[in-house]
Amino acid sequence: MKKTLLATLLSTFAVGALADINIGVTLSATGPAASLGIPEKNTIDLLPKTIAGQKVNYIVLDDASDTTTAVKNAKKLISENKVDLIIGSTTTPNSLAMIDVAAEGETPMIAMAAAARIVEPMDEKRKWVFKTPQNDAQMSTAIVEHMTNNNVTTVAFIGFSDAYGEGWWKEFSKLAEVRKIKLVANERFNRTDTSVTGQVLKVLSAKPDAILIGGAGTPAALPQKSLKEKGYKGIIYQTHGVANNDFLRVCGKDCEGTVLPSGPMLVAAQLPADNPVKKSALEYVGKYEAVHGKGSVNAFGGYAWDAGMLFANAAPVALKKAQPGSREFRLALRDALEGTANLAGSHGVFNMSPSDHLGLDQRARVMVTIQQGTWKLAR
Repeated sequence: MKKTLLATLLSTFAVGALADINIGVTLSATGPAASLGIPEKNTIDLLPKTIAGQKVNYIVLDDASDTTTAVKNAKKLISENKVDLIIGSTTTPNSLAMIDVAAEGETPMIAMAAAARIVEPMDEKRKWVFKTPQNDAQMSTAIVEHMTNNNVTTVAFIGFSDAYGEGWWKEFSKLAEVRKIKLVANERFNRTDTSVTGQVLKVLSAKPDAILIGGAGTPAALPQKSLKEKGYKGIIYQTHGVANNDFLRVCGKDCEGTVLPSGPMLVAAQLPADNPVKKSALEYVGKYEAVHGKGSVNAFGGYAWDAGMLFANAAPVALKKAQPGSREFRLALRDALEGTANLAGSHGVFNMSPSDHLGLDQRARVMVTIQQGTWKLAR
């Protein structure tokens, strides 16, 4: 009798454990992309622990800004932790490398990196992959429009020598050519470099009206500081990859006047009252700053928050079709993510489809300038 009762209790416990939703997270909390990954990690702590009556467990791993480690983490989360969804990674190279793992494990993945190549072109592998940051193509359009409006006719590019820099060069150069902006230099540097003097001298010798730095996080400050040190007086543009306070700290006074596109969350309080993203952006800002202090929030935490919102919106739909821990639930969750409609996040309004696993439009971007060490909405 006792053995039968014990077996029943154990069986009940096992069923309860299987009912939990397990979310695997791999992000760059250390390494060159740490200034992006840390606020993402902090944000994961703010995500709901219960959805539609189901307990949600978050298993968070650090990939140390390393592509190989990101792949290992993704494999571990799927094979050992049996996760229903992966959120990550922080950087474009890491996220691109994880696509095969997610597809092979038939596990939906929400990336927090920008390159359009993460979700385009749609194919059998990418049908499992979604992302929250605005595409480099979207942000390139905003930059080119600003350049045109400010009479920029020649521009130089200096970007990361990886998939992030290449993605930006591809999208920006294509648009610049269409708008008759002459590209006079294309230089690259590594995220771990300590000097870019050679590249900067080549850029300066081309005498561009403006320079676009295709980098992310604190490493993107290196060429900017070098350009200022060498006396460059033209407009310097950065990408939305620098929208965090650590970049402001490292770049210091050399960032004054920098122009960049950003998700509206970065300047949520400055948005007009009728902006469709303002309310949801301020909600996230309030929750984050309540824990980490006023002024601590940045764009990258917002990408993690939006990943959580996408999951929270899709999970109740998937739960009506299958139980967590099963292939059927993962497939139902993938389908529900793909069906996301009119979901206001911290960075934009998501409307996904079988051919669009980002789902953001022009409401997901604003132009920002750096003035006196803070972000200012460009009117």
